[in-house]
Amino acid sequence: MNQYELADRLLPVALAAGKAIMRHYGGAVAVEQKTDASPVTQADREAEAVIVEGLRAVAPDVPVIAEEAVSAGQVPQTGERFFLVDPLDGTREFIEGRDEFTVNIALIERGRPVFGLVYTPARGRLYVTLGPDRAVRGMLEAGTAAPSLSSWPHERIRTRVPDLSALTVVASRSHMNEATEDYLAAFSIAHIAHAGSSLKFCVLAEGAADLYPRLGRTMEWDTAAGHGVLSAAGGVVLDLAGTPLIYGKRADGFANPPFVAWGRAPAS
Repeated sequence: MNQYELADRLLPVALAAGKAIMRHYGGAVAVEQKTDASPVTQADREAEAVIVEGLRAVAPDVPVIAEEAVSAGQVPQTGERFFLVDPLDGTREFIEGRDEFTVNIALIERGRPVFGLVYTPARGRLYVTLGPDRAVRGMLEAGTAAPSLSSWPHERIRTRVPDLSALTVVASRSHMNEATEDYLAAFSIAHIAHAGSSLKFCVLAEGAADLYPRLGRTMEWDTAAGHGVLSAAGGVVLDLAGTPLIYGKRADGFANPPFVAWGRAPAS
């Protein structure tokens, strides 16, 4: 199954997960704390169940590493090919009633995200890869009937060539820290925009910003789908040594090192 076919079969899965999330959005949300002190809600769990079931139907032989299952100690064995799922990335944004949370689905092959799907159900926008060098975006309203990919209106997105004298940075609203500020001090920054969840990768992918530094802790399911979209649009994600960010780091609990995402090759 190629990326186009996978995207076509996952459109209804993304919509169904978005619908499950939106049933809880905007109302009183019961919040629990996981062992790592991060929040989880029923919306996270329901969306994950929808996605995992959908992936098993689409690709039954491909293991699924999903955030809430891992949190519960359910970590299947993986080879060179597996899915990474964050059913509700940006749970804090969701709890606070902001619209920046996303559904993230990625396919990993030999440590790299070769397919990425990022869906924002509250905004009704989907970003997805259709080939190794083709990322697209389009509207997809949660709760509507799933279209076929051929009938879904979408447009190709590409990263932009940065103006090194006036870079635009996209950063986490809740994770801006001193290390990030020190890193950015080496560049000529014209503007810093804030966004939640994996949307930061998509802002780079659609050519609206130049770099996204994340010097705090993230997990692989937080980044893989956005990384896949960004890579297909012309961007890169590197650790602080300049090495491409890789996936499948089971020995590290699927945690990422600090990294910087660039719309194009690094400016330094």
